[in-house]
Amino acid sequence: MSVEAELDALAQLLQQGQPAAAETRARALRRRWPRSGEAARLHGVALLLLQRDDDAVQALRAATRLAPQNFAAWLNLASAALATGDVDGAAQALDATLKLDPAHPAALNQLGSLRRAQGDLDAAAAAYAQAFARSHDPGSALNLAAVELQMGAVAQAEQRVRAVLQNPQAPQAEAALLLAQARAAQRDWAGAEATSRAGLAHAPGDARLHLQAGLMAEEQQHIERAAAAYRAALACAPGDVRIAAQLQFAERQCCDWRAVAARGAWLRAQLAAGAQGIAPFAFLAEDATPADQRRCAEIAAQALAARLPASAPRLATRSTATPLRVGFVAAGFHQHATALLVTPLLETLAWDASLRLHLYALSPDDASPWRVRLAACAPLLDASAMPSAQLAQRIRGDAIDVLLDLDVWCGGGRPELFARHPAPLQVNWLGYPGSACAPWYDYLIADAFVVPAAQRAHYSESVARLPRCYQPIDAARVIIAPPPRATLGLPAQGTVFASFCQGYKLAPQRYASMLAILRAVPGSVLWLLQGPDDADARLRATAAQAGIDAQRLVFAARRAHAEYLGLYRHADLVLDTHPYNAHTSASDALYAGCPVLTCPGETFAARVAGSLNHHLGLSECNARDEADFIARAIALGRDADARAALRDRLAQLRARTSLFDTPGYARDFTALLHAMHARAARGLAPTDLEDSARR
Repeated sequence: MSVEAELDALAQLLQQGQPAAAETRARALRRRWPRSGEAARLHGVALLLLQRDDDAVQALRAATRLAPQNFAAWLNLASAALATGDVDGAAQALDATLKLDPAHPAALNQLGSLRRAQGDLDAAAAAYAQAFARSHDPGSALNLAAVELQMGAVAQAEQRVRAVLQNPQAPQAEAALLLAQARAAQRDWAGAEATSRAGLAHAPGDARLHLQAGLMAEEQQHIERAAAAYRAALACAPGDVRIAAQLQFAERQCCDWRAVAARGAWLRAQLAAGAQGIAPFAFLAEDATPADQRRCAEIAAQALAARLPASAPRLATRSTATPLRVGFVAAGFHQHATALLVTPLLETLAWDASLRLHLYALSPDDASPWRVRLAACAPLLDASAMPSAQLAQRIRGDAIDVLLDLDVWCGGGRPELFARHPAPLQVNWLGYPGSACAPWYDYLIADAFVVPAAQRAHYSESVARLPRCYQPIDAARVIIAPPPRATLGLPAQGTVFASFCQGYKLAPQRYASMLAILRAVPGSVLWLLQGPDDADARLRATAAQAGIDAQRLVFAARRAHAEYLGLYRHADLVLDTHPYNAHTSASDALYAGCPVLTCPGETFAARVAGSLNHHLGLSECNARDEADFIARAIALGRDADARAALRDRLAQLRARTSLFDTPGYARDFTALLHAMHARAARGLAPTDLEDSARR
């Protein structure tokens, strides 16, 4: 067979969607015809389709050396280089491509992809628009829609995608994915999920569509349905780290622990190897070391930085800032735990003449009392639909001196906003219990308990420690008296152990300890928050397997906050979760008068409840280890007098310690912000700040 016939046969394999067979044949063909540039090119294309990107680059470089006038070889090389993240290499290959044919639609389309990778979205959109104008190729139209979506032109992107979908020859799965993302950008979670599932009719093996359907189901709190979609996605793309991590977190939320230990070990191994795709927030629930958590956040930050344009130069610090302009960015400025914690503090700070507050809400207005109160204490911008680049410009225009991120890697957060350096000083505070591990955060606000000196090396930011618990707590909340125990499903007598955390925090190891405590305290019950879907049934089944009557598990329905606080009047002792502690719910319990037993670990997330107890003066509720945790719980569970004495001691300490002192927190917090700015104004780099260093 001639070389031309061999090449035709090879090209047919690629057209038929058989890249593995094509790669095998191309490798043999290159051995027989080592000077065939086209054989090397087709080999590179096959490797690229097999996602062997580095090997594809080598083959395509050989193709361009053998056939320097081969337009397709240079174009394919640009694609392969871009796939490996080699933006400079892609640019060089594309320069050669455009010299051969500057108006070719495929080259213009690739130019759009290059500009997008470089973060120049305007240039990317222009290139895609030119490519579409010359070819009317639906692929170019979809690429243009993707960039428009990224730029915040959601309605325009959706209209373009819907037009493409009218073309039966268009890539339906790709269009469905983009349309789902456009619906998601408008918070139409149900519509986005339905669109993703419709796309699966055209491409049932497309892992991206299964993943998108799962993400949208999760937004609607249909966690079991989300987990099923993630499993389908993982079946389509075995070994995909991001999908596996999403499934892990969904199964933790559902208390479906059958595979979490093995998958968790696999995820940690992938992390150690430098794999991307594990969300730092979800990873906090894993049995991981502080070093593991830092590694996870570092990888996420590096991946984010690679997707963004070169960061703008840092803004100069104003030498005199009176008042100090302080911005707060949060996805929880609505009826949310974040608003619950910060609203009273912000109301207090608003009266401080040395500060001028600006609030930037990443969530839409829910018209809740919390949103109303926040908007009343400071200018509040609804930035929920504003692209991060535009919001960064707005913050620069507001001349913010210190910008605080209340989310970082939490859901709804926008670390990409802070990566654009919209303020001279940028601070990680409150929402994400750990180090952001991103160079665009200067400080982390903490306390000496959650970030002790022994763990300092695992935090990339300079640590600014408050002389009190880092968590602000509203000490003026209403508590509604609870209904009778029987109405809530609680027994008339017996110790009530409680844990009102979300399901992902309830790790199987700690749940086993809770069951051991129930076994040793006759008549006791474990009071939990109702979980999603079949979570409660799974917990009851696990208890029954451990020899515990499943009726000793009682599940509380979700209710208004004041009513929820009242439930703690019937709880004798909160059993904390581990390795991700109760945070807001722990301070809720203490505020409502219920002690919290915890076992502080090594990570920030595992030390929050311990910090609350420490600063309250209840260090006896901080167990040394798991055995001590179980022993203390059993001792208290069996001794009604000891429980009553502990509750009385909590009531006395609550009235005289710093934990529930909003004005005092505001003073210390303000001093910390001024200390940060004062150092920067003197030209000094951020450094760890202790209370004594600020005075």
